[in-house]
Order: sequence, then structure tokens, then C-alpha cells
Amino acid sequence: MSDEDGYFGERIAATYDDSPDGMFAPAAVDPAVGFLAELAGGGRALELGIGTGRIALPLSARGVPVHGIDLSRAMVDRLRAKPGGSSDEIGVSIGDFATTKVDGEFSLAYLVFNTVMNLTTQDAQVDCFLNVAAHLSPGGCFVIEVMVPELRRLPAGQRVVPFKADSTGWAFDAYDVATQAVSSNYIEVEGGRGRFHSIPFRYVWPAELDLMARIAGLRLRERWEDWGREPFTNESGRHISVWEKPA
Repeated sequence: MSDEDGYFGERIAATYDDSPDGMFAPAAVDPAVGFLAELAGGGRALELGIGTGRIALPLSARGVPVHGIDLSRAMVDRLRAKPGGSSDEIGVSIGDFATTKVDGEFSLAYLVFNTVMNLTTQDAQVDCFLNVAAHLSPGGCFVIEVMVPELRRLPAGQRVVPFKADSTGWAFDAYDVATQAVSSNYIEVEGGRGRFHSIPFRYVWPAELDLMARIAGLRLRERWEDWGREPFTNESGRHISVWEKPA
């Protein structure tokens, strides 16, 4: 961990919005924002891992009051520099989203783009559900977007899944199936020199998340493959899950 901002310090924050994988494209953002705005139902929304505001800014522009939690001041600084990202428009609490408390109740809490896996222990992931449940008003919903673990891509004896190899560098995920630990590892090439960094995660199964929700007093309301509500199937590579706090 390089600084107080964790694994998403200044070096990552400086280029985060330049991600080449399409995550900032309207085709990726707009369906998510529409889905979340509908669930918020005019109430307040709490984003865990708000980052540079990829989802929070357009959701706030839709008239949904958003408050965020994030450990990285460097990421939040980028949010603050954007139109609509001032502290008067979007509140942010700096801290661990598994435990940080925010005043008031929310009709919606959400955790997108695999960010639940930034909590690298099962206990921390359970604590996140408990924290969210304490912030939700009765009838409120918690939404998680996360990948389905890619263990089907691991032949016997292999623990590495590459996902990038080009002139700018290489990247691969390394799995430990005994502990559900996974790390994303990057070798970036610039000026003929390589630079390596690694970010740890903990992968988690849909059924495991359902049990965490039950521990926190939430119940599964719906699960989809994507924000467009395509059915979740055996072949789905990710899921959008919604748990509800009983009224």
C-alpha cells in the first residue's frame, strides 16, 4: 500500500478516468444510472467507493441526492474538480466503506464495478452488509455489481488468468482458490522500462453474498446479468444483485 489513499493513490487516480475499457462510455454508465435512479425512488443514495464520480455525478444530475464514502482522497479530489462534484452538491465521507458511518437514512446504497472485492476478507465483506443495512431506511435497497469468479478459465494446476498483452504492457489475475484471494497484476511499459504494481481482492460468489445479506437482515429482491435486466444464467460473467431491507 503506497500511501494513506490505499491502492488507489495519486498515481492511479491521475489516469483513472482515462481507462480504455469503456467503463466511462455512456453505453456503460447510462443503464446503470437509470437502474439506480429508479430504485432510489426520489430518496437519498449512498455510494460505497464513490471514486472520481463515474456513477455519482450523472445520478446526482438526475435529481438523486448522493453521498459517497471512499478511502482515497486522491480519487475524491478528481470528483471535486468536475462540474457537479463540489461538496455542496455531493457529500463525501473519507474512510473504509465497510465501517464508516454517515448521518441520516438512505433509500438506496450501491457498490459497483467489482468494488466489493476491494474488501479482502470475508469478515470485511460481512461488515459492509451490516453497515449498509444500518444506513438503509425500511424498504430501501442495496445494489452490488460484481463479476462471477472466473475459475472455469483455470485449467488444473494453473492459477493465472491473463487479460492484457500489448505494446503498453501486460496484466493478469492470480487466484488462490483455497482462500478466495485474487490479485490484479500490471506490468506497464513506458520508454523501454517496465513498472509493476499489484492490487489485492477477494472474489465472492452470488450465494455467499446472499448469506451475507441474510446475516445483515436483508433479503434478495432480484438478480440480473446486467443493468438492462438480462436474465442471470450459468454463462453470465457478472451480476447485478439487489437486496431489500424489510419494511
